[in-house]
Amino acid sequence: MPEVENDLHIRWLKLRIKIKQQFGIKPDMDGILMLIGVQELGLGPQTFDKEQKQDLMHIAVCTVLSQSGYYTFDKKDKDGWPHFLPAKPLPVYNSIEQENFLKDHILLYFQNILFI
Repeated sequence: MPEVENDLHIRWLKLRIKIKQQFGIKPDMDGILMLIGVQELGLGPQTFDKEQKQDLMHIAVCTVLSQSGYYTFDKKDKDGWPHFLPAKPLPVYNSIEQENFLKDHILLYFQNILFI
């Protein structure tokens, strides 16, 4: 495993451990995206249906990628759900590179909110 990828793997594992310590679960990528989506929605803990969970993960992806200018916040709808607009094309990666790209942005998000 290349050094940069190894560093990303270690930082990702530390984030998952910290989330487990704080919330009692050691989430996978989808769980972490859900957590970010709920945080960004800002309406507190609720029960979400399957479509809402997909929307929360979309909010999370747009939020973390907006840090690098890939999306911009547009508005909140009447129910308080944030909406984003694409700002620039996403890089073309294979599935592993795409996952690492997203992990790196998620880690940056948690650094910016002073969680890690």
